This record gives sequence, structure tokens and C-alpha cells, in this order.
Amino acid sequence: MSAPSAETPNPAATAATAAATADSVATAEITLTKAGSLKIRYPATLLFDDGTHLTVRADWARETVKDFGFVQFAPGDVFVEHYWRDRWYAVKEVRSADGTLKGWYCDVARPAVVRTEGPVTTVEVEDLDLDLWRSADGASVLRLDEDEFTESGLADRDPEAAAEAVRTLDALELAARTGEFTDLLVSR
Repeated sequence: MSAPSAETPNPAATAATAAATADSVATAEITLTKAGSLKIRYPATLLFDDGTHLTVRADWARETVKDFGFVQFAPGDVFVEHYWRDRWYAVKEVRSADGTLKGWYCDVARPAVVRTEGPVTTVEVEDLDLDLWRSADGASVLRLDEDEFTESGLADRDPEAAAEAVRTLDALELAARTGEFTDLLVSR
């Protein structure tokens, strides 16, 4: 399956957005931790939740530009973030303020823990340091932070989780390089 173009809306997100606006807009709070410490917490709009796969929309959570060298995340950028309760990764579709698709940032993470209390859904995700970037055109696929993963000591503390993290990064990279990448965003 080919990647959507910058002009092609994500059908799942579009349908979920229409459903969310038809009723009241549900809010979400995303909490990312790393090695037991809070990395970042930010608000989002809940777009979709089928009990396994959850999708939110969030604006870039910082007031400054973060330049990775291969892409910049900037104020005004919009992230459509996909989390799963049964998968060891999260995928974040990144668009500029004008809607141009920049690419996808993938966090290798433990499956999301999702709690709903009243109108707010909390999504808690433990980042396992390994990441993958896929550019909008699919020409650039980059494995990221493998040095941080090694230094984290996860392989010593939790060898099974470390092995799953490496398998997950390998599978994400293969999907990104073979054109099956956007299939990852579909609920099964």
C-alpha cells in the first residue's frame, strides 16, 4: 500500500474527526515516560478509539523548533498520533501548519495504557528509546537513538522487553522500506 500524499487526508482520522465534531469533542492527555520518569505531558483531541487502537490529534507541544537534522518540528505542526494497547510502538503522522505531510515519527514503546475518567482519556506510554523516522515520500527511513537504547540498560533490567523493542524496530523499518508502512495504521 502506498503512502498517502500530502493532499490525501487520512480516512480513519477524517471519519473520526467528523464523528467527534458531531458530538462533543473528547479530550485526551498524553503522558510519555522514559525509564520511569516523565518525559512530556500534553493535551490532545481524541479522534478514534476501538478498544485496541486509539488515535489523537495534538499540536506540537513546545514553543520552539526542534531540529533533528532530517526534519524540524515547529509551532503550528499537527500530529495525528496512533497508539495501541497491544502493540509495542506508536506512530505519529506529522504535518506542517499548512497541512503538508512531513512524515511519520515512530516511537518503540510498551503498549499504551489507556484510562478514561469522565470526559478525559489519559494515554500513558513508556518510551523504550528506539525510534524510526519515515519521510513523507518514503525516500528516507532512519533508525534513531540506538545508542540511547544501549545506554539505557534495558537489556540488563528487562531482557524480554529489550528483545521485543529490537524486533519491533526491525519490523517498523521493514514496513517503512517495503511500502507496507501505512498498513500499520489500520486496526486489525
